[in-house]
Amino acid sequence: MFFPFILAVVTLLLSILYKPSEFNTDALLKQTVSPPRVLLLTAHPDDECFFFAPTILALRRSSLSPEIFSLCLSNGNADGIGEQRKGELVRSLDILGVEKDNRWVIEHPQLQDNIAQQWDAEIVAQVLRPFVIEHHITSVLTFDIKGISLHPNHFSLPLGVSYLIESLSSSSHISVPRLFSLVTVPVLPKYAGLPSAILARLGIVSQAFLAFEPTVDSAPVFISGISDYLTTARAILAHDSQMVWFRYLYMSFSRYMWVNEWVEFKPQNA
Repeated sequence: MFFPFILAVVTLLLSILYKPSEFNTDALLKQTVSPPRVLLLTAHPDDECFFFAPTILALRRSSLSPEIFSLCLSNGNADGIGEQRKGELVRSLDILGVEKDNRWVIEHPQLQDNIAQQWDAEIVAQVLRPFVIEHHITSVLTFDIKGISLHPNHFSLPLGVSYLIESLSSSSHISVPRLFSLVTVPVLPKYAGLPSAILARLGIVSQAFLAFEPTVDSAPVFISGISDYLTTARAILAHDSQMVWFRYLYMSFSRYMWVNEWVEFKPQNA
């Protein structure tokens, strides 16, 4: 008796999530430079797929054809396997579609993978500066000041980028990138992956139905479809050294497997 109802519900949910969707992506990509040049700034190998994959995959489909760069500020050597983790990052970025010439890993003595250490913002800015200038980066995407998981290396990044932006703002001949931070959500929605993705998709659908026009301050949102989710899972599985039991739980329940929401992080002096 209940089987047709359950089948109908499952079919509806799958249809909602079958295709990816985005909202207000122009706010993130709209620049004077064409194409936009977007730098994903991460702290450790595996950040790119555990947290940012919905955005990377969506940007690759964008009609604005942004050029995507990846800069990882450590090789994740906390357990002495940094070289192995660098190789895993290469495979993950291959799966996510970031070009080989557009990706780098930094090994700096003061930017080491350490769950008890906050990195110095000035050092982060010094390391980041030549990449931003040489490659004419228009937007930097990274963590927010809660770092998704409260890892101090994570929340050091927006502070470092903010420091860099303030220093670049004093120069008239250097273009200043914008900084966008991935929103840290509360614990309950963070681990309500599939329902959370469905609610986010319904929110976008309702805004379209109501003819809601996004403003410059509306949060850009990227929601993966089923194919994107499977691509993200493949990228995560490339990180062999990190695949302990709770990683599989993360893949099953994390909102960040499906949904990325962004806010522009503006320096205080901006």
